[in-house]
Amino acid sequence: MSISVATPNAEAGEIATDAPPSLSMPGAYYDIVAGLGWRNRLAHASVDLRDGARLWRLIWTLSVLDIRLRYRGSMLGPFWLTLSTSVMVGALGFLYSRLFHTDIHTYLPFLSLSLVLWNFISILVSEGCTSFTQSEVMIRSMRMPLTIHAGRVVVRNVLVLAHNIIVIVAVFAIMDAWPGIKAFLAIPGFALWLVDGLAACLLLGAFCARFRDVPPIVASVMQIAFFVSPILWSPSVLAHRGLGIVLLNWNPFYALLEIVRGPMLGAIPSTETYLCAAGYSVGLIFFAGLVFVRTRARISFWV
Repeated sequence: MSISVATPNAEAGEIATDAPPSLSMPGAYYDIVAGLGWRNRLAHASVDLRDGARLWRLIWTLSVLDIRLRYRGSMLGPFWLTLSTSVMVGALGFLYSRLFHTDIHTYLPFLSLSLVLWNFISILVSEGCTSFTQSEVMIRSMRMPLTIHAGRVVVRNVLVLAHNIIVIVAVFAIMDAWPGIKAFLAIPGFALWLVDGLAACLLLGAFCARFRDVPPIVASVMQIAFFVSPILWSPSVLAHRGLGIVLLNWNPFYALLEIVRGPMLGAIPSTETYLCAAGYSVGLIFFAGLVFVRTRARISFWV
């Protein structure tokens, strides 16, 4: 089924065709593409992604507005997260450094960096589940690229991460654990994170719009991943055990975490780690693309 309705262009005297809608097209455009083939669905999804990228200023504005509304009336605003993270890092750092018999000057920078980065990943995945359902009013009331809502979640969490970086800088300064020029190797890894984050929001947002039982499942999976990933404990703890090798090699969160955390700790990740991170990312992006192309036309009816 494919129904396209458009108002005539008064100046050119033309009527919109079945081509994918664009923000530059005049008049109202209503498109029902639930029954189109994969080629047409891919064309519509590509236009959605392109138009969403063109509206990056809107994404930024919505993200900043979300943070302002979330902490409206608060004196510290998002810096409450910075304060709570610093308290957690200090408490867990002194406790687990004694439990693991590790030098606190080495463990505390590792823990602070791991917790801040993991909080970014965990919250991004959690909020990605509601990237479409929380924007249901906007989706129903106006024609807007759906990728805007996914990008909004990513940018919002990047801004929160920027506040929490203060904790990392403070710990590194106190412990005198500066990574040096190797820290710049984390930039490509973080760029990959942003692409993966957008893909995860599109994937989980579509699934959770259709199946409302998915968010609790995702939350449980992320909680398990927190304990089986080297966040509170260093990979060297299980380096000489077979179970540790399995956890590290088959845990996608470890590879993705290490390509950013490793350089910021002054260590260059192995080639195997980079290949695993790239492989997991390609799989995530491909699967998210398939789901988004298939479900994009139905999301407005699901939310």
